[in-house]
Amino acid sequence: MNTLLSTRFSRLIGLIICLLLLAAGLICSILFGTADISWRTIVESYTSYNGSQEHLIIQTARMPRALIAAMAGASLAVAGALMQGITRNPLASPSLFGINAGAAFFIVVSSAFFGASSLSTFATLAFAGAACTAFIVYVLGSIGSDGLTPIKVTLAGAAMTAFFSSLSMGVLLTGGQTFDQVLYWFVGSVAGRDMGIFTAAAPYMGIALVGSLLLSRHMNLLVLGEDVATGLGQSTVYVKLAAAVIVVLLAGGSVSIAGPIAFVGIIIPHITRYLVGTDFRWTLPYCALLGGILLLASDIGSRFIAFPKEVPVGIMTAILGVPFFVYIARRGDR
Repeated sequence: MNTLLSTRFSRLIGLIICLLLLAAGLICSILFGTADISWRTIVESYTSYNGSQEHLIIQTARMPRALIAAMAGASLAVAGALMQGITRNPLASPSLFGINAGAAFFIVVSSAFFGASSLSTFATLAFAGAACTAFIVYVLGSIGSDGLTPIKVTLAGAAMTAFFSSLSMGVLLTGGQTFDQVLYWFVGSVAGRDMGIFTAAAPYMGIALVGSLLLSRHMNLLVLGEDVATGLGQSTVYVKLAAAVIVVLLAGGSVSIAGPIAFVGIIIPHITRYLVGTDFRWTLPYCALLGGILLLASDIGSRFIAFPKEVPVGIMTAILGVPFFVYIARRGDR
């Protein structure tokens, strides 16, 4: 497979560039918005905090927002890459396979009927919803003598996405107060978050990201086919199970902090494979960095597309993702 970055040196340079772009995205996310903030103010807010309005905006709004966007983008991109590797389906992603929708449904129902509101509860519910949906999609996609196939798992995922999304909207429409509180989060947004939301889910997502890197060598064998991987001594069942747990943690965590943001898990893995190929030892680190960059850039753009009002970042990723999705679907496996 021809790649843009074909040598180890060029890939390392590419990683460094991505790290710099991610850092620049974090800084720009803090600088730009309805309130003008300077570099000096950012530094002073942490070196000589005085409780001013600008310092409050930086520490309670801009910094959490930037970190959440970077973490959610990285998690969704890595989850998408793992799902595409396991299913050998170029359209696999947490949003298409219903994992995001299932996690969101659990949160909506718990908020509407059981009064759930704490950050730790949201994180637990998101993980449970993601795991439940992943299990249902796997079972539905495995029915039949031919077992799990890309087309069946895609159809099962699309069905679960429509099912849980419809149920979630139905619950929201029947509860006015819940609708007002959850709707903006439901379309995918990183605005209005505080550092507590980030610290509640970040440890799980961080562990999952590290785990994905440790699993990268095993994923390289798995994508060669189960027969080949088994012949080389790999226990494919345990590799798939570990990958599934990582996907649930990444997708569930991203939904708990940013809502069900779509298309990041489709766009970034394809761009990454164009840059560095199919070696998961390189694909996953690039996915993490590029996913964070994409969601940061989308969030910054969402602040100015209808300035001074903001557009939820989930709408921005949909604007970018739908044409890309159509292109990938038309291209198929080529």
